[in-house]
Amino acid sequence: MRDLHNDIAKILIDEQALAERIRVLADQIEADYAGNHDLLLICVLKGAFMFLGDLSRALHRPHSLDFMGISSYGRGITSTGAVQIIMDLKTPIDGRHVLIVEDIIDSGRTLGYMRRSLMARSPASLRICTLLNKPARREVQVDVDYVGFDIPDEFVVGYGLDFDELYRNLPYIAVLKPEVFAHLMQ
Repeated sequence: MRDLHNDIAKILIDEQALAERIRVLADQIEADYAGNHDLLLICVLKGAFMFLGDLSRALHRPHSLDFMGISSYGRGITSTGAVQIIMDLKTPIDGRHVLIVEDIIDSGRTLGYMRRSLMARSPASLRICTLLNKPARREVQVDVDYVGFDIPDEFVVGYGLDFDELYRNLPYIAVLKPEVFAHLMQ
């Protein structure tokens, strides 16, 4: 059986740092949404599911959840630039306070597209919370309200983030060894 930990070059953010930062983000969200009783968290699938679960548990205020599948990566390690909705919301968002929960913002194209799409549905407010932000890769400016960690321009996996549908189950954020994905660079 393959040991996924052997494919890791280094751990970038460990379990304890993740838990502590998510608690801080939850406190900020609680304060910012005080008095707004109709908060909807939208999880961007698949990568943000672990982050959403922990963030949702850290929030004490009532909130609803929905899920949206957006793709721009295919099976590679860089965005293809072609953004598409592969699973839409089940819940109407008009008049609701919406918080997009994202795993990582890289080029910004996916989140920019998603934000425009959701704003056309007339939410009362729309904010963005991302666990990871990779500013060195930004091509499209996206205003982000809550950022867990700014990270360097390295290919990361774990805690919901994958490479070829593997590594999501790792309890930390790690840099993948280049030889694992080197065949895609040729």
